[in-house]
Amino acid sequence: MGSMNSNGSLLGSEELKRFFPEKKMRIFIGTWNMCELKALPDSVDDFLLPETSDYIHDAYVIGTQESTDLSEWEITLQETLGPQHVLFHSAAFGVLYLNVFIRRDLIWYCSVSEDASISTRNGPTGIKTKGGLGVCFTMFGTSFLFVNAHFTAHDGKAKERAADFKKICAGLSLPKQLPTANTSGTEGGSIDLSCEYRDVSSPDDVTARFDCVFWLGDLNFRLDKERERVDETVKGIETLEIPSYEDLIQYDELFKVRNQGLAFEKFNEGRIKFKPTYKYDVGTSDFNTKKMRIPSYTDRILYRVRKKGQISCLYYDSAHELMLSDHKPVYAMFEVDLRPGRDNVPLCGGQFKKDVWLEGNKRRATRSQGKTMTQKSSKICSIQ
Repeated sequence: MGSMNSNGSLLGSEELKRFFPEKKMRIFIGTWNMCELKALPDSVDDFLLPETSDYIHDAYVIGTQESTDLSEWEITLQETLGPQHVLFHSAAFGVLYLNVFIRRDLIWYCSVSEDASISTRNGPTGIKTKGGLGVCFTMFGTSFLFVNAHFTAHDGKAKERAADFKKICAGLSLPKQLPTANTSGTEGGSIDLSCEYRDVSSPDDVTARFDCVFWLGDLNFRLDKERERVDETVKGIETLEIPSYEDLIQYDELFKVRNQGLAFEKFNEGRIKFKPTYKYDVGTSDFNTKKMRIPSYTDRILYRVRKKGQISCLYYDSAHELMLSDHKPVYAMFEVDLRPGRDNVPLCGGQFKKDVWLEGNKRRATRSQGKTMTQKSSKICSIQ
């Protein structure tokens, strides 16, 4: 459990430095359209524990679309991450899931967590396949919002997707009982806990109410280029005849709507250095051969900050080894600057989903004691 420092503050500077000497937190974020898998994969190590990562992250935030069986998915994630992390918050909106795992010793420094959702479909509200699902909380004195979204599908729908973004920004009712981040007039840059929701300067934009915002999901933005040309470019990059994926990104709809100020204009994104993540023949890493969809970067992770430089994107990639869906998972690793807080924020009191922790780690122990594991081991696995 956390301890009170000499100033009597659980969330103050001394306690923050004790856990984060450089006041920097590392967050892993992943998104995957699961294409309504009938059975979960035996291993998601290539997704959550990639070989490119050589350290354990303080938090893992995983958003999925077209998901199935929330309870089993939670246990699979817990089994993969191991006992050092706990399921701090889990939320679902139809087939949209959002799971937040945090290092077990850090949950004492988190506020209560809240979630909200909104549908972007024009049809019956009971059909929850497109929309946004948000989770928010504070860590010490820094407020976070994570949004998992699934936008309108099909080619030529960029304007509809931009409208989906704006509808979620305007309709996602967060925070509820948590204070809204406001750094003006506060000592040391800590959150102004007297700031109420009604005083927010941008009441129609949920992303303006938090210090750090991460937006992930199947945003469905396509490459506005002929299938043949996309195939040729990808092959050219793989054979080193073309230097980078920049030749593809210039045709990306999301790239265009950001430049036009239609959506995500205040967001940043890591540099894309990987193949398009949609659409594949299930069970392969071959681009779709039946409907001949144009390969595209539909699966994305973007971020917005209140203070410039507060978030650094360390790595951005896809897990092409997973072939159970027509989408490839995408993940990003971030470093976030934290600031101290004050103790009059409602704390979570160390609460987490203990049943998931127990079952996930039971299965993890059984797996490690049983047959020799055949999946690739990451650098992280060796120190967990």
